[in-house]
Amino acid sequence: MEFDLENPLTNFRSDYFPSLFLLESDHMPVENYSHNLRARDFDISVRREAISSISHFSYSIDPFLSYLAVNYLDRFLASQGTPEPKTWAVRLLAISCVSLAAKMKKTEFCITDFPGDGGFIFDTQTVERMEYLILGALKWRMRSITPFSFVPFFISFFKLKDPPLMQALKDRATELIFKGQTDITLLEFKPSIVAASALLYACHELFPLQFPCLRKEISNCPCVNKETMSQCYKAMENLVKDAYESVFEAVSGSYTPVNVLDLDFSSSESNKTNASTIIAATTIASHSLERDMKRRKINDYHNNNQTVQFSQT
Repeated sequence: MEFDLENPLTNFRSDYFPSLFLLESDHMPVENYSHNLRARDFDISVRREAISSISHFSYSIDPFLSYLAVNYLDRFLASQGTPEPKTWAVRLLAISCVSLAAKMKKTEFCITDFPGDGGFIFDTQTVERMEYLILGALKWRMRSITPFSFVPFFISFFKLKDPPLMQALKDRATELIFKGQTDITLLEFKPSIVAASALLYACHELFPLQFPCLRKEISNCPCVNKETMSQCYKAMENLVKDAYESVFEAVSGSYTPVNVLDLDFSSSESNKTNASTIIAATTIASHSLERDMKRRKINDYHNNNQTVQFSQT
């Protein structure tokens, strides 16, 4: 049976969700993993390279496959340490994590389709040996309990039961969970806390009037530590804010009104061309001003939210 990240346990029981809360720590990297990554830039770069390779190998096939492979990667690195600083070694680890994840999800995945460093193709036996090393490090716990496992539980507290609204909330929370996997800060939190924080943040974005009620319901859950959830929520808020700012910087750095005017006026050969250029430059200038206004609004929005979000929990 295909492994479902939302339903990691094989049989649905009456104590299904309590069991998830009890077992989730067994499917996390060891304590202080994120702290150790911060302490060594080399480890962060190796993790980043491995995640990039995993994404290259699997994201187009199934993003959940990629997420599961990165979960295996982090748990392996936390247990065994960083591999050799060689591209082929990192790629071998990455492709082995993807291969294991593909087997769990019963997804077609051909190892020979993905060349290693310098065009080297990893043979099946080499990958299998690496898989056994990963399996040993993970103690054969391959049915990973992830934030996706807790989304159905926490979304049940959402008062608006209209299916399209529920789906919109779930989709945005899912997007945040995917984005959060690359942030080492979120590695400090249990999957349940990440799921709760993602749903809360998605609710605050999409259904702000429902946010206080959902926050209260989730905060009253006996399995949720309110202080820890507040910290995770702020980390997720920073993640989203950084993503917004990087997009604005990428867009605003491409063109400026002055650059456009200099470029086009210097190459124009007719008044007609000049007139068209002035119109284009004016339009870009207007868009640039609009971007600046949006950036200020986003900063004000996040700064204001930081003083409100968990003041009543």
